[in-house]
Amino acid sequence: MKNRTNVRWLTQLALLVAILLVMNYTPLGYLQVGPLSASLLSVPVAIGAMTMGPLAGTILGAAFGITSFLQAMEGKSLLSAAMFNASPVGTFVVCVVSRVLVGLCTALLFKALCKLLPKQEKICCFAGGLLTAVLNTVFFMGVLVLLFYDLPYVQELAQGMGATNVLMFVVMFVGVQAVIEWVICCLVSGAVTVPVRKYLKLN
Repeated sequence: MKNRTNVRWLTQLALLVAILLVMNYTPLGYLQVGPLSASLLSVPVAIGAMTMGPLAGTILGAAFGITSFLQAMEGKSLLSAAMFNASPVGTFVVCVVSRVLVGLCTALLFKALCKLLPKQEKICCFAGGLLTAVLNTVFFMGVLVLLFYDLPYVQELAQGMGATNVLMFVVMFVGVQAVIEWVICCLVSGAVTVPVRKYLKLN
């Protein structure tokens, strides 16, 4: 029984990692809303963290972060290229470590929420999805401004937006795009997690 459980766990984890990679390297991972592009990559992390626990959340967060770091190495955006040129190690912390924390914290907070609201599992699942997206924004931007706020390119962005302090820069930089990501992750992650958890309990 234990071996069967381990195989199922590894299979589910491999499937979610594969989905995350496919989403990252295809348009499936991004939703174009007018001029904005909202990332959906936090969705597999949320689902894994809520259905499989802290270890899976941590691994999926790491997978998410590594894809982001590889894109920074390739210079997919001006910001990531500037960060990587300034400090590859710092960029790794921003891209990978912050996402590892997202997966781990989501799983732990979801467990705590389920204990606090034992009869409201559906609400907990949607709240967990929202938490994942919010944590992703908070950790990523928090580490970015901590390590790279003095970077000339970041200062140029802040001045161009008229941001006079760190908090204003973060709010203006993430803007509407972050809110769209939060809503999508909340709805999609919750809608998928509820039946998956029910299935896992029955089996």
